Order: sequence, then structure tokens, then C-alpha cells
Amino acid sequence: MPLDQPRAVPLARSLSAKLLALTLLFVMIGEVLIYVPSVAGYRLDYLRERIAAAQLASLALVATSDQQLTDELERDLLDRAEILAVMIKRAEARSLILGGNATLPADIDAHFDLRDTNRFTSIGDVFTTMVTPGRTIRVTGAALETPDTVVEVVLDESALRRELFRYSRGVVVVSLIISGLTGGLVFLTLHWIIARPLRRLAAGMVAFRRDPEDEAAPPAFGERGDELGLAQRELTTMQADLRAALRQRARLADLGLAVSKINHDLRNILATAQLVVDRLEHSGDPEVRRTLPVLVGAIDRAIALCTRTLQAGRTDEPPPDRAPFDLHQLVRDVAEALGDGREPGPMWQNAVPVGMTVSADRSQIFRVLINLGRNAIEALEGRANGRIVIAAAALAQSIVIEVTDNGPGLSDEARENLFKPFRATAKPTGTGLGLAIARDLARAHDGDLVLHRSDSFGTTFRIEIPGNIQEIRRVRTPVRPAAVDRA
Repeated sequence: MPLDQPRAVPLARSLSAKLLALTLLFVMIGEVLIYVPSVAGYRLDYLRERIAAAQLASLALVATSDQQLTDELERDLLDRAEILAVMIKRAEARSLILGGNATLPADIDAHFDLRDTNRFTSIGDVFTTMVTPGRTIRVTGAALETPDTVVEVVLDESALRRELFRYSRGVVVVSLIISGLTGGLVFLTLHWIIARPLRRLAAGMVAFRRDPEDEAAPPAFGERGDELGLAQRELTTMQADLRAALRQRARLADLGLAVSKINHDLRNILATAQLVVDRLEHSGDPEVRRTLPVLVGAIDRAIALCTRTLQAGRTDEPPPDRAPFDLHQLVRDVAEALGDGREPGPMWQNAVPVGMTVSADRSQIFRVLINLGRNAIEALEGRANGRIVIAAAALAQSIVIEVTDNGPGLSDEARENLFKPFRATAKPTGTGLGLAIARDLARAHDGDLVLHRSDSFGTTFRIEIPGNIQEIRRVRTPVRPAAVDRA
């Protein structure tokens, strides 16, 4: 099924357009930063050329025998050098070489000494030249090959101003071309690398929002190792987890509806079984009389559980009804309910100290141990010399109960999905609810159920139940959890 496309974003507001505009802006800013010192350097070069041209023009005067030039030749030299007058200064003597016959301006607007000027200190002079037309300036510089000789020229700044504007127009044109090319390349690159994958990623998110249960393939753009690849992988994982949660919720809803329908008929069946049990109380068979209390207790607990489920209409457990009870005897009841090793199957070992009393809800702790014991029996199925040990010890402010088997240990998949309903099961017919229910009951006592260890030698689950130490009667030397036969 093709992915639904997200609503189109206007081009002017698209990510690609913003990237293009920012690229052009940043390139132009870079060009401005380059232009300012370069145009200052261009102005200095222009003025130095005028100094050099003035010195060459003065050499024509020196080359004559009488050191006199005609007015026409003098004007021609000055025009070619683009200056108004030339003065040479040697050993504090200053003389006007060229321009004596010309009409010079009465005032000089500015004086610049090129000997102590560079392109950075003259940046302000550049912009003054460009915004102030018609100025006459005097420029001083060292003569070529004779540093002790100083050349001064007077010139009209209009020509320099025209050259600066021409140079600036060229820089602007080149900057626009560079900005366009750079911006276009960056735009295409970012559009291909970022914008297109983001659009496909957004399409997958929109499709998932519209139909979360649709397992269409998520948008893929290869095994990318960058942030977009990480975002795609995390999105895919999140979608898979959400779909699994939705399926689990739907399964729970279906299961709840089925349980509600079954519970009513099951109570009738249990009522019939209770009548039969009442008749068996008068049996003279010793074996029947011995096992009858276990059967009566199981039926009573089943009836009570069905009644609570129908009354509450939900799976929430009632708060624990704490009362002191004999933990050793409870473990015996659990073992008898699960077989006690009298039939082919694992052997049970009750390692709880005799007389240890726990303040907790007896029926809920019974359900915790019955679920853990049943899981241990399934883990030992078909295994010779299987053994299950239930041990307990009193700590400072809590009771710790351990259920240990010498089975093959849990698989990696079972560890990953531990305590997750409908997932933490290795049997096709299992629901995976046993561990989840057991942990919920332990946490209802402000305690917890954890996997203590699981390896090739067996598995141990640990239950910790906080309680009032004043209500715990125990032996002075607590028995630590017994070792399990590794056979």
C-alpha cells in the first residue's frame, strides 16, 4: 500500500526555499566582508599608480637640456598621469615640477600620505570618496628606487570615484554569480540529502497517524548512518512497539470480554463441583480425605476469583488484606496444589524455616507462588532429576522468598519480554500472564518480583515483601536459600 503524502507545503515556506535564502544571504555576507578590504586595496593601488606616473612624467622634464617643457607637452603628460600637479621633495627642498602653468584649485579637500597607510586603515577613506563627489586631494608617496625622495601629486578625485564604482559593480556581479551557483548547488544537495528524506519520513508519520494498525513498509532511504538514518530506525521501532501495544490492548479487550462471558457459566460449574466435594467429605477413603482439603481450597479460591472479576468488571486486583500466616505451611499447600512430586515430575523442596510467619495477603502470595511454581514445572518438563526449591529468609525490614529450579534457563527472547503479558512465553498455548500477575501482586504489597539469575544451571526468581518486623516470628538463624541439585 503506498504511503499517504502529507499536505504540500508552499514553496516559499518550504525547508528547501529557506535553505536557499539563507545560503544566498550568507554568501553575500561573505562577499561583503571580502569586498571592503579589497576595494580599499584597489584605491591604494590606484593612488600609488598616480605617484609612479607622476615620477615618470617628471623624468621627461629632467631629460630636457633646459628643463623646460612646452605647455602642450606638460598638459599631455599630466592628462596621461590623471593628475593636476607634481611636486618633488629632496632634502627638505620642495619644488613644483609640473603643473606650474595650470590653474590649480585654491583649496585642497584632503591630504593622504601613502607611506603610513594600508588597506585596513583606509577603509573609511574609500566610502568618503564614493559619497563625496568633486573633491581635490593631495597624495604623498615615496619615489620609486629613491626612498629619500618624496613625490606629491594633486589630483581630481572624480576619476578615482568612477573607478571605485566600476570596481564595485564588477564585484557585485561576480558576487551574485557566485551566490547563485553556490546557493543552487547547496539547495540541490540539501534537497536531495535532507529535504526529500524528511518528506518521505513525514509521509510515513502521516500514514501511521491515519492508520496505526497498517503494517505497510515504513519509508526507507537505505542504510544511512547519519541522524536521519537514526531517526528512521527509531521511528520504525516506535511504530512496531505501538502496533504491538495496540494488538496487546485489543487482545486484552477480547480476553476480558471472553472472561466475562465464561465467568458466569464457570461459577455454575464450580458450584456443581462444590456439591460433589461436599459429598466426598463423608468418604471413608484415607487418600480422598487427605487430598480433599486441597481440592476444597482450590474450588473456594476459584469461586472467589470469579466473583471478584464479575463484580469489578476489570482486572485490577483488590488491595492486599494483610494478616500474619505461616509461610512454611503456605509453601506446602502450593506444592500439594501443583503435584508435590507424587506423580512423575520435578521434586519439591520446602526450604522455608518452620514457623516463619509473614504479614501479607495469604491468597495473593499463594497465587504468586503458584504461578512461579507452574512456570518452573514447565521449564523442567522432560528433564530428569528436575527439582524445585522454595526458600525464604527474614531481612531487616522484609521477607525474601526465592523460587529456584535446575532447568535450562531462560532464552534471550524470554528475558527481553519478561513480565510482558502475551509475550513472555515460550509455549504456543501460553499467555505469558503468569509472571505479569505475580509481579503485580508483589508490587501491591510494596515489594517486587525480579529475576535473580538464569543460566544453564537453572533459574531463580526472588520475591521481596516489606513488612512490620514486629509481626514476623522466625528462627534466630535464618536459612538461606538452599542450593539446587545441578543434575
